[in-house]
Amino acid sequence: MSDSEQPFLGLKRQWNVVLDRVLEQDRIAWLAFFDARLASLENDQLTLSFADSQKFGGQHDFTMARNPKHTEILMNAIHEVTGFDLTIHEE
Repeated sequence: MSDSEQPFLGLKRQWNVVLDRVLEQDRIAWLAFFDARLASLENDQLTLSFADSQKFGGQHDFTMARNPKHTEILMNAIHEVTGFDLTIHEE
């Protein structure tokens, strides 16, 4: 495992803890992110994927349903759990 992979794998291991922290703050924000998949972490930017071939025949895009407050709650939860200050990108 390379040094660049360690933060991503650490976040993946603690993702459920992050989501629990989001749920404590705002149930709607939790609903907005609970099915997100961590796609990549590069240069302090976390890319989340919402593609799930088992749920939908194609890509589903609920980006407009998530508001900046939800993303802020997620970023704060990530920071509280991991200490990482990340931006969020959705694909």
